[in-house]
Amino acid sequence: MREVQLGAHTIQSHGAKLAKTHMHDWLILVLLLAIVVILNVIHPFYRFVGKDMMDDLKYPLKSNTVPVWAVPIVAVLVPVLIFLAFYYRRRDVYDLHHAILGLLFSVLITAVITDAVKDAVGRPRPDFFWRCFPDGKELYDQVTGNVICHGEGGVVKEGHKSFPSGHTSWSFAGLGFLALYLSGKIKAFDRRGHVAKLCIIFLPVLVASLVGISRVDDYWHHWQDVFAGALLGTVAAGFCYLQFFPAPYHSDGWGTYAYFQMLESRASVNPAAGMNDELARGEGGEGECSRARSHWASVRDGLGTGEV
Repeated sequence: MREVQLGAHTIQSHGAKLAKTHMHDWLILVLLLAIVVILNVIHPFYRFVGKDMMDDLKYPLKSNTVPVWAVPIVAVLVPVLIFLAFYYRRRDVYDLHHAILGLLFSVLITAVITDAVKDAVGRPRPDFFWRCFPDGKELYDQVTGNVICHGEGGVVKEGHKSFPSGHTSWSFAGLGFLALYLSGKIKAFDRRGHVAKLCIIFLPVLVASLVGISRVDDYWHHWQDVFAGALLGTVAAGFCYLQFFPAPYHSDGWGTYAYFQMLESRASVNPAAGMNDELARGEGGEGECSRARSHWASVRDGLGTGEV
């Protein structure tokens, strides 16, 4: 039987089978995408906005420093390119498939929660005054005191979607996932004290933070919206990452659960080959190789004495 090791499971050899195994997950992703589209079409809750509330909503109406189309590029495309780079080096289809699947789940789950909360809360943006009254002429209901907007419908609708920040939550969901992925791949928490590795991990977090800050600078969001978006995206990224990968500080944090389960399955059938598989991983340095030799030696001895 062929050795099971890094490089032996590629897109060509196992990609179709792996995708078929996770077919239901990909179908759920399509469903999540459809929900995101629906949530963006429906109208948000038009929260009461009185004249005395307008003092905090008169910030200038500006264009986006980070355009909407740029967010998927930063939060999805860039991480996928990095995943592909690791695949080119290691030829591990399990890592590539699960990284992409986990990333997409992180971003789309975050998007669904973000847009659902946006529609339910209907918080006015800091520039709501100029969305509602583009000519600067205020008009309020004489009975309720609520605003009577005469701005463009789509602009007013968007003005009721301040909480939480979608740019921020998407960025932290995608780049937060990437930060966790990189921390496992470069063994940032291997207890050897290479603090410089943290700079690589914090770079995606810095980019996500700058995206969030731009939302406040552009007066599209209050600071609370950005904080909530960052928290939401980070939590989603953590949950989705841990579905496929061990924690970054784990000795096996560089690989996927699926890859190690494959090795264990192989070892249960052929212990001698299992030892070669463990050594072929070679990702953990001499310490892990020594532990692997000791482990498989004990398994071999146990088989010889009938104790296993």
